[in-house]
Amino acid sequence: MRLNAAVVVLLTGLVAATYGFGIYLFAQLVPDMQASFGFDFSYVGSITASAQLGFLLGALLAVWLTPKIGGGWMIVASGTVCALALLLIPLSNNIFVVGVLLTLLAGTAATVFVPMVDVIASVVAYRYRGLAMGLVSSGTSYGVAINSLLVPLYVPQGEWRSVWWLVGLLTVAMAVLVLLVFKKGGLLGQNVPVAAAPATEDVALPSLRLELIKPWVLLIWSMNFLIGFATFPFQTYLSSYLRTELGFGVQYSAQVWALIGFVGMFAGLAIGWLSDRIGLRAAMLLVYGCVVLAALIFVVSPSGYWPLVAAVLFSTAFYPIFGLIPAYVSKLASSSAMAVSIFGIANVMQGSGGMLGNYGAGLLANHSGSFAGVYAAISGVGVLLIVLTLKLPRETPATAAAGLTASC
Repeated sequence: MRLNAAVVVLLTGLVAATYGFGIYLFAQLVPDMQASFGFDFSYVGSITASAQLGFLLGALLAVWLTPKIGGGWMIVASGTVCALALLLIPLSNNIFVVGVLLTLLAGTAATVFVPMVDVIASVVAYRYRGLAMGLVSSGTSYGVAINSLLVPLYVPQGEWRSVWWLVGLLTVAMAVLVLLVFKKGGLLGQNVPVAAAPATEDVALPSLRLELIKPWVLLIWSMNFLIGFATFPFQTYLSSYLRTELGFGVQYSAQVWALIGFVGMFAGLAIGWLSDRIGLRAAMLLVYGCVVLAALIFVVSPSGYWPLVAAVLFSTAFYPIFGLIPAYVSKLASSSAMAVSIFGIANVMQGSGGMLGNYGAGLLANHSGSFAGVYAAISGVGVLLIVLTLKLPRETPATAAAGLTASC
């Protein structure tokens, strides 16, 4: 297997581990772990809030540490820490320790994902970065799929700890493979050559600080905040809306979630492939349009098979979103240090938006007595994302260096 393909596949696997295992497995095992530890749902809320904080701190750590040790070492170290934390959870009999480990796992999700912009740019040619990041961003859905296969096999026998053991051992294997492949490919240094981009005029680069306040960078950060603000509440309150307000049963709600996961396994790769042909901005417009339509369905016609249609639209948008932004940054950033800094802060903005969006959506639902207003607001945010995308510069290094904005 060629180096670039091997690296992309392994990065996808680490995203599956840090996001799929590290963040979403706990949600599937909550009832079983509650029976063992005796904690209540208020503690579940505390753990998930702590995990968000871990993600934000991880993103900041990645921004500071990646330029010092290199993206390759950052990813290898994060994968190793993730594997160890997964293996320690089944060994623990203290729910506080489990909460700390889950917070650490959320942090590794950020410290794996942020340096990927640097590594992808070093092994994947300029024109194929949308495809590569699209596949990597779909890693979460593969992790969730593995969870869904393992949980029914072990949990009915009371062996929830076995699930953590298995995913931990799988992550150990991936971390070892990443170390070997990165070492063979020369990716474990601070100065890694960047894969070829289209030739541009030589531009005198200003300082990193000046580059980080360019209009397109500020737009990216604003968009990441809005992405978290809209997409996190969409999922957080989906089951509550379907079951408590719309009157759907557990089975139907499970079908909606299963469809989101299944479509997500292919959406990132498909939209990434498409973005390399129609452009990243055009692909962003497509996915934000899907968010708008999915949210509108839950406002205008949340009955019959329409929620299933909304699930397909949302999944088509949600997983690719997290690949399109870093692919765009890797194409416009003038250096790997700039790309890591931009994307690291973007992750902080995304997490902050998600926290504020979840909190605000809960307040709105309590005040209005319905989740329809929440999804109407999400649709409005989707429209705003479309407007901001139209203001992004074209995907050429020359434009990025000039710091200009251009409309479609």
